[in-house]
Amino acid sequence: MKQVQCTLFSDIEDPVLSIADAAKKTGVSSATIRNWIKTGYLELRRKGFVDLKSLDQFIEEVAGREKLNSRANKSLKDSHDHAELEATILKQLSYDNCTESLGEEYELALSNSHKNKEGVYYTPSLIVNDLFRIPASDTSLRTFCDPCCGSGNFIIRALDLGFSPENLYGYDTDPVAVAITKQRIYKRTGYQSNNVIQKDFLYFATQTKNVAFDFIFTNPPWGKKLQKDKKRFYGKFFHAGKSLDTSALFFFACLGCLKEFGRLGLLLPESFFNISTFEDARAKALTLSLHSLIDYGKAFKGLVTKAQAIVLDKKKPFNNSYQVVCKTGGERFYRSAKTFAKNPKHIFNFHCNKNDSDVISQIFSIPHITLKQRAKWGLGIVTGNNKKFCKEKLEEGYMPVYKGADIKASRLKEASYFIPADLSLYQQVAPIELFQSPEKLIYKFISSNLCFFYDTEKRFILNSANMLIPSCEFPISGRQLCDMLNSNLINWLFRSLFNTHKILRGDLEYLPIHTEYFLTNSKFNEELYLEFLGIEKVNNRTYRI
Repeated sequence: MKQVQCTLFSDIEDPVLSIADAAKKTGVSSATIRNWIKTGYLELRRKGFVDLKSLDQFIEEVAGREKLNSRANKSLKDSHDHAELEATILKQLSYDNCTESLGEEYELALSNSHKNKEGVYYTPSLIVNDLFRIPASDTSLRTFCDPCCGSGNFIIRALDLGFSPENLYGYDTDPVAVAITKQRIYKRTGYQSNNVIQKDFLYFATQTKNVAFDFIFTNPPWGKKLQKDKKRFYGKFFHAGKSLDTSALFFFACLGCLKEFGRLGLLLPESFFNISTFEDARAKALTLSLHSLIDYGKAFKGLVTKAQAIVLDKKKPFNNSYQVVCKTGGERFYRSAKTFAKNPKHIFNFHCNKNDSDVISQIFSIPHITLKQRAKWGLGIVTGNNKKFCKEKLEEGYMPVYKGADIKASRLKEASYFIPADLSLYQQVAPIELFQSPEKLIYKFISSNLCFFYDTEKRFILNSANMLIPSCEFPISGRQLCDMLNSNLINWLFRSLFNTHKILRGDLEYLPIHTEYFLTNSKFNEELYLEFLGIEKVNNRTYRI
């Protein structure tokens, strides 16, 4: 019997997803999903359902981490030679024919496959102008650098802010983008710059010494493909810890090339602000003086992920109680920097306003324990081939198995799948004693909400669900724990902190479990729980102290 279990939530086969849900997840139409199936990007597991692992792999490996181009189904038609395009445009370019729209025209000419591979999405001028704001001061003697200058939108903005053209520096690996930027500077000022260079800024930052700029603003490549040895080298050189995505590496490289008291502004994927991969980058940012955190929504046509920005000054804060400007959803408010420092994994949950942040602090201030090192965890069964093993009717030698969609808050739908009872047939099976535990909590894996069911009948689950078994010494019962985790307040807290569509063990282990509530209440009651915490519900969306 195969009972070897890999690290929870890593290297597993993901469950299936309906075509409609896949379209919703990626922000494209169902027709586009079907086109990706036809072109071989996605695996159809059964009629109307795609393999979620193939979808996630496509998002990460074809379209770039945490982003997706809605025209990727046409990429087979975008096979023109990029080198040929470069040569043609460079031949046509001269200092006399550059127009303000040339950068945009060039981006439109790039193939989708090239943009995905290189992380090339030029920043719209509206975002550039909003993000690149600096204190009113004499900029004529200050230096500005865009390490990923593209067609030069940030550099042109620097000219508008009063920087002298000779103090503007730009780097990009694309010779056409560099040529366009230089010509735009010339057209504006008559200055032929030698400071805009075709160069890989990450490599440049490892080779240069005593180069520092007063201001750096840029939109670095997101999820650009780098060889593993290069990632490890850059990560070690920049002291980036585990934050090895290219956007994080550029964050550290920019800090290394920024003057003391200089200002850095970066446009980054939403994942930079909330997932574990970027925790070391966020921790570094919190040692400096955060100025603002801004949500620009889905700023790039065809990309699923939101574009968000961080602006900070390279100086140690006077204390950690200073205020950070947060802009999201049309609102502008302030948050104390220490509220981010106190968050699990230093998450920058700046979509939460001060009131929400105060409620979160209140919840964590009440004595509590967590599930970390107080529970056993298990994955649902990975069959390796659901189409082969899963039947919709019970047959001899088969047993019922439950999937994530069968789990509702505190209830379980009738099993709709049945699999052979011989567990040795499957790719991965958790230790049998976990399934046969007298009590366990099973929960939906792909979800924005916590959805737990208290199981005492030793049910088996597929890997679209997972399970946890509280330790014998856990001070409350499994039923009490299940009811608390399903509560509206804990769901609100989970969304406010992690803002994710996957229920990860690493996130669940940070949630506060207020066991003292049950010293006077044998059953969970939401109203009494709120009273215990000193919190009241304002409406369906939020709470207050």
